[in-house]
Amino acid sequence: MSVESVSAQGFAEQSLDVLRHVTESAHEDVRRAAGLIADCIRADGVIQAFGTGHSQAMVLEVAGRAGGLVPTNRLQMSDLVVYGGDAPSVLDDPLLEREPGIAVRLYDLAAPAPQDLFVIISNSGVNNVIVEMALHAKSRGHKILAITSLTHTGAVPAGHVSGKKLVDLADVVLDNAAPVGDATVALPGGGAVGALSTLTGVMLVQMAVAEACAVLLSAGERPPVYVSANVPGGFEGNLELEKRYAGRVRRTAT
Repeated sequence: MSVESVSAQGFAEQSLDVLRHVTESAHEDVRRAAGLIADCIRADGVIQAFGTGHSQAMVLEVAGRAGGLVPTNRLQMSDLVVYGGDAPSVLDDPLLEREPGIAVRLYDLAAPAPQDLFVIISNSGVNNVIVEMALHAKSRGHKILAITSLTHTGAVPAGHVSGKKLVDLADVVLDNAAPVGDATVALPGGGAVGALSTLTGVMLVQMAVAEACAVLLSAGERPPVYVSANVPGGFEGNLELEKRYAGRVRRTAT
């Protein structure tokens, strides 16, 4: 790998190649993911999105954004403080996501309904809290849509005592096509730069949401979609849409 290839153009070319591959190869999986989303909306369910670390970027794409679906929740570690009453210092622990029982607490704080869909996002798909959330949601009868790297998860051992990985528990898996370690542009002498999973993960999320809206529209149903709060009437219109899900969707400052 030459020094010249480590550049903005080098990253752009590699990432665009992967994005093209993802958009061309994921059609069937996106269709199945859209079916789960549309079924959840039709059943008056809420989409519960969860991820840790940089996977939270894709969670933000799922929950509470302009052009996205209204019945969505963002589950995050800070819920332990915001809704669970823990001291803020609990979030100082960099290994918090490896502690058993955390996912169950987050689930209970969200209080999901049986028809809710869980969208769980993790590049490796092996962290304890990720697998624990998937196991717990599955045990409660929820469908699970996973966004992960099949390459990465296949190259690392399970981090949960069950020996399970996120891919083992999901009803539908969207492969973000990121390499092991996520970074794409190799550095001379070892290592790499240019993380990919956020780019491809966002693409897959938006493809699945758009396809779910197509499913609903084809059945004569209007998708409950947010308008930007920064256009005239947007904020007020969004509040009206949220009334249908009062007490079931949480919107806090980000």
